[in-house]
Amino acid sequence: MPAVIHVLGLLLSGFALAYLLPIGCSVLLGDGLWRQFLIAGAVCLGGGLALAVVTLPFRRELKPRDGFLLVTLGWLLVSAAAAVPLLLALPQLSVTRAFFEAMSGLTTTGSTVLEGLDALPPSLNFWRHTLEWIGGLGIIVMALAVLPLLGIGGMQLYKGQAPGSVKDERLAPRIAETARALWIVYALLTAAGIAALRLCGMSWFDAVCHAFSAVGLGGFSTHDRSIAWFHSAAIEFVLMVLMVIASLNFARHFIALRRLSLETYRLDPECKAIFVVLALSIAGIAGLLTLHGVYPDYMESLRHAAFNVISQASTSGLTTQDYQSWPVFAPYWMLFLSCILCSTGSTGGGIKMFRALLLARQTGRELKLLIHPAALAPVRIGGRVIPERVGQAVLAFIFLYFMTVVLLTFGMLLTGMEFDPAFTLVLASINNTAHGFGAPGAVHNLHALNVAQVWVCTAAMLLGRLEIFSVIVLLLPTYWRK
Repeated sequence: MPAVIHVLGLLLSGFALAYLLPIGCSVLLGDGLWRQFLIAGAVCLGGGLALAVVTLPFRRELKPRDGFLLVTLGWLLVSAAAAVPLLLALPQLSVTRAFFEAMSGLTTTGSTVLEGLDALPPSLNFWRHTLEWIGGLGIIVMALAVLPLLGIGGMQLYKGQAPGSVKDERLAPRIAETARALWIVYALLTAAGIAALRLCGMSWFDAVCHAFSAVGLGGFSTHDRSIAWFHSAAIEFVLMVLMVIASLNFARHFIALRRLSLETYRLDPECKAIFVVLALSIAGIAGLLTLHGVYPDYMESLRHAAFNVISQASTSGLTTQDYQSWPVFAPYWMLFLSCILCSTGSTGGGIKMFRALLLARQTGRELKLLIHPAALAPVRIGGRVIPERVGQAVLAFIFLYFMTVVLLTFGMLLTGMEFDPAFTLVLASINNTAHGFGAPGAVHNLHALNVAQVWVCTAAMLLGRLEIFSVIVLLLPTYWRK
């Protein structure tokens, strides 16, 4: 435990550097909040250094067992630190809602409890988007470097795809090599997105904020109406491209960049499945909208269907339309896609496409064995035979995922919320996408939720982002026994 606290102290003191970005933004735009960010950064740095110094004698190389505690406490601690500027700048904001907003940003969920985003001080808006951007990179590193070592839900299959080799035995310095490689890809994609959005007519401020949101697959915007505020097909197209790229495995992006070849995408079964599902869903929902006369012609239906399907399926949450008013099939299908579409090693949430493909292949195998009980039918994905242990881990993950959704939905029902908004809001939160249906709405924020409902959503966001296992295992007495 002290060794984990030592690393947490280093993490917290390192996170203090992030406050330099909103401080610079505040000074540049003159909104007067630089002092609040400076105080918050000083508290973060001081607290982190104090933890690191006190636990210095206990420093050692961490083991996979320590990883569960590290990722869970790390996300909680950084979220608490990230909420401090919100509390200092918005005195009327409660601790509960400030923590929710910070957690929503760092988990790239994109739900918000703040009203009047258009009038929010620029540096505070920028801080919210910075959290999504930092959280997105943290998620990629965790998915490709940390969680495979912990064997969470079959994610160990992807340690071979990480840009740097990763040891099986310990959380080794090689993870830093992986992080550096992923940082290059992440930064390049973000810079390209900022430039493209600026060329399409966004201000530099909006371009930076929305590029951060799109690459991090978060749903924060600088405007209450989200992307509908811009009313620009060009901006929507750029954001769609960014969201699709961010929903793919970032290790693939690194390999493609290093080899200057797209061959790695063709060989990725997740990538192929994602594009097929997206294409069929967009075409089908566009046809449905045209058939029901929601928009005057198919091309306009296609424009709105493409953006909102990609946004919700990729667990981004940016919106251009109140799709809750569309035929009921459309929003529920989009919510379903948020459960399965994103690739392992992306900034997206949900079950992940790999697990969905594995379950589908296992189902096909069981049907084949019913007809030919003596047949040898190994489960293969992308030409690779999947070990039985991985299949069992995925089944356990899926069980925990759905049981978590059920239990948290009942928790919402206990607060007095109707079933439809309770279920969809929990599902959206655990998938780290921004919106449920009913009272919260598709283009509205969650400011109407009471304190208990906010905490349920916060728990769902954390559980979904940390792949559930990382948190649940800490509740077992056997974890704390030596």
